[in-house]
Amino acid sequence: MSGRFVGVVRVVRVIRVVRASSALAVSTATAVLALTAAPAPKAFATPADPPGQPVSALLTRLRALYRQAEEATEAYDATDDKLKKQRARTDRLNEELADARIALTAGRDEAGRIAREQYRGSRGLSPYVQFLLSDDPRQAMARGHEIRRAAGRRADAVERLTDGERRAAALAREAREALNAQQTLAAEQKRQRDAVQERLGEVERLLASLDGEELAALRRAEADGVGDAQRALLASGALSGAQAPSEDGIRALDFAFRQVGKPYVWGAEGPDAFDCSGLTSQAWAHAGDVIPRTSQEQWKTLPKVPLNQLRPGDLVLYFEGATHVALYLGHGQVVQAPRPGDVVKVSPIAANPLLGAVRPDAGKPPMPGYAPPAASALVSAT
Repeated sequence: MSGRFVGVVRVVRVIRVVRASSALAVSTATAVLALTAAPAPKAFATPADPPGQPVSALLTRLRALYRQAEEATEAYDATDDKLKKQRARTDRLNEELADARIALTAGRDEAGRIAREQYRGSRGLSPYVQFLLSDDPRQAMARGHEIRRAAGRRADAVERLTDGERRAAALAREAREALNAQQTLAAEQKRQRDAVQERLGEVERLLASLDGEELAALRRAEADGVGDAQRALLASGALSGAQAPSEDGIRALDFAFRQVGKPYVWGAEGPDAFDCSGLTSQAWAHAGDVIPRTSQEQWKTLPKVPLNQLRPGDLVLYFEGATHVALYLGHGQVVQAPRPGDVVKVSPIAANPLLGAVRPDAGKPPMPGYAPPAASALVSAT
């Protein structure tokens, strides 16, 4: 078999392996039961909502909480990315400042040495007086030339010293500002982390307030809603175009499939757990294309493609604020890290409200002779 199709074959094989584990109803039940089993943190031990709410209201509330948690997670991820860059900038400035201070000390030593040499050579007399008092005028003139050259070297040394002092002062100021910015980002990151934990605490309290019948009804309502949305999307013809992926796209999907079954953890980007944009950014990084860390930046900066031109490997964005993202697989299916309590899995593309799609490898040609996995295999994996 040709090497270029190894990734495609692996994708098909993994789909077959994970069919049972990535069934939508089962995974939804897993997410709900996992969160129900976890004890609510003490910080959120407030009373739950009163029982007896309609299932539709419970589902709406649960989805809203999950979305708020993901919004807070993506904000946390964006700040974390900025904080990493700011820390690197602070470290670089501190290194430059240390080098500038070493150079400044060396410059001061050089200026002092030149001044001492000039003083010893002139014996405190001007070149004109030395010429008048000298027994050898030619030797006096030569000495005068040497003194003038030494004076020029001293002037150059003083100028370099002045420039070094200005540079050291500027770097010290930049380093202080960079450290202040780093501390501000760290405080913002903590606030965002607290916001994520608060939303997840609300999810846990809501699920803990439900009995077995309500949980089962909630699972059925969610599965029915996703199924209806998926059928409506496919019937609309919005996904009618069939595009072949690039070789990079196949590599990205191959990485994503190898993460199937790993847990969703907010803020995680592997290797043992992922959030939604952690999965997509790492998948494309392993394909050789570095893309932004967060779903909002992926939506903002990567080339957009219409849904009827989707090809495997494209990123599908969800919700108005682009707060969720998945990798398109083909035949209306995506690979995603869905939400807290769930795992990386294959899902219908309409599992969440669609915003649009972007292509990380827009300049790469499609694979010639690409044969996509059968639609029945992908559907059964959901």
